[in-house]
Amino acid sequence: MSFTDYITSSGKHVKKDHFLHLVQVAEIDGKIAEEEMEVLYKEGRKFGLTDPEIEAIIDKEKDFHYMPPYSLQDKFDELYNISIIILADNVISDGERKVLKHYAISAGFEEKILDTLITHVLEGVQNGVDEEDLFNSFKKKIRE
Repeated sequence: MSFTDYITSSGKHVKKDHFLHLVQVAEIDGKIAEEEMEVLYKEGRKFGLTDPEIEAIIDKEKDFHYMPPYSLQDKFDELYNISIIILADNVISDGERKVLKHYAISAGFEEKILDTLITHVLEGVQNGVDEEDLFNSFKKKIRE
């Protein structure tokens, strides 16, 4: 199976790397919890993937190498969706927090603001803040 990019039903462009990152985060603690798997399937379907395609991606994830996003919106989207996966089981392990921090560093965020940004996104997701509102407040945090 080969695929490059996806466009969601709302017209949002989503790179395959983004979905693969979600799979990697879900597997960070050695297994994918049922709640995390549900989120992966939900997000995969938003990308237009079929269940067999999602299964194949999950199986092949081990060969994937991370390519960081370029735009701030893409970087935020990635951190946001990783946060959704992390919070799917309502537990944030130290390993999951480290992975989120690793992705933020790889995406090019300054180390001095990482903890603030990560906390901001995690709390926003936990509290059900609208994604667009969270992105706008995220941009303000970066400027502070």
